[in-house]
Amino acid sequence: MHELAITEGIIKIAEKEAQKHTFKKINAIKIVVGELSGIFPQLIQDYFDIASKGTIAEGAELIVRRVEAKIKCNDCGEESNVENHRLRCKNCSSLNVKITSGKEFYVDSLEVD
Repeated sequence: MHELAITEGIIKIAEKEAQKHTFKKINAIKIVVGELSGIFPQLIQDYFDIASKGTIAEGAELIVRRVEAKIKCNDCGEESNVENHRLRCKNCSSLNVKITSGKEFYVDSLEVD
């Protein structure tokens, strides 16, 4: 259910930017969501359609760019994609890894009039 609060936050960010730059209409909001962020883009979309009613973002398209989860092994230096949420090096099977991408979540840009 935290996606509702996240969606409301996205709309507030968009409204604040619209006010700051005197935009008339927000046509699209582009967000970036990492695979390991714990955020479900479909729920954000569902809430967005409801939460944006009556705002400058009403009717805007929500464009989601997913970021794959990647890790780097601290033992052998191998970089690889995470599959099935397994944080284990594919090269040496070490668990001593650092997540290098996939936890992102942010508003990337707005398309406006």
